[in-house]
Amino acid sequence: MTRTPFKSAAHALTHLALAALAWSAASGGALAQTDTYPSRPITVVVGYPPGGSTDLTGRVVATELGKALGATVVVENIGGAGGAIGAQKVLAAAPDGYTLLVGANNEVAINRLVSPTVKYQWQDFTPIGLIASQPMVLVASQKTGVKSTDEFIKLVKSSPGRFSYGSSGVGTALHLAGEMVKEQSGLFMTHIPYRGVAPLTNDLLGSNVEFGVFVLSSGLPHIRSGKVVALGTTEKKRSQVTPDIPALAEHPALKNTDISSWFVLMGPGKLPEPVLAKLKKALAEALQSPDLRKKLEASGSSIAPLNVEMNRFLREETAKYQKIVDFAKIRE
Repeated sequence: MTRTPFKSAAHALTHLALAALAWSAASGGALAQTDTYPSRPITVVVGYPPGGSTDLTGRVVATELGKALGATVVVENIGGAGGAIGAQKVLAAAPDGYTLLVGANNEVAINRLVSPTVKYQWQDFTPIGLIASQPMVLVASQKTGVKSTDEFIKLVKSSPGRFSYGSSGVGTALHLAGEMVKEQSGLFMTHIPYRGVAPLTNDLLGSNVEFGVFVLSSGLPHIRSGKVVALGTTEKKRSQVTPDIPALAEHPALKNTDISSWFVLMGPGKLPEPVLAKLKKALAEALQSPDLRKKLEASGSSIAPLNVEMNRFLREETAKYQKIVDFAKIRE
């Protein structure tokens, strides 16, 4: 039977009305969910085992976020692939604000540049805010007799290729910091990648490798005990935590050296704007906590300034890493 135009129009209008009602109900439900956020525990994923600088940052931030949001916030450690496994779990989670990442530059920005197995990029996340940063520190073993950046440059230049520096692994921020030093100064050193900080520390203390790069928090105990010599930190200016250690950039040959290890709070892509706004506000409150500031600064970190424009920050940092990766031809 052929429908009359009137009946066809009426039929179409009925479908439109039902679709509008369905959309209204769905969007109303979504709005109701964001209005009551958070109504259940929040998980903060850290892509490393307990005990490292990212884990410490994640736990301190989780505590203060819980206070600011009036919610339970728990930390889940998911180690592996330089933090990428934990990052991928967050990206696969529902974009509802109940699964977040406290991540570092390795898994957020660097891994994809050096490993073909990492398919995601920072733009796939919803950036919430920068938490803190800390410099890395170039150190010398006692056996070298080197006590300053100038002595380091003169020694390595005197015998190109003879000396080595160690990092915690290929493509880590520590590795990139070492390669930035080489690129800036024109030095030729061999990179020795270790499987983590512990074996690197053992070889530096045993003078089996001449130089090494630590995250400041990892290197400080050995620097303060006199077991290794701090040559300089890797940010443009001296760290407020260690004003007695010069910045490498103070030396003319290293004046453009500026690289740090940083920590960010991220969510899955497409977080609803009301949830994102609540999380940004909660993070800003958390970063004002005296307890948080005390704990992170004691570990070598400097608290990030408020209102960092995250897309610009991540874009500029990634471009910096790409330049180093290309220079050193780093590839896993």
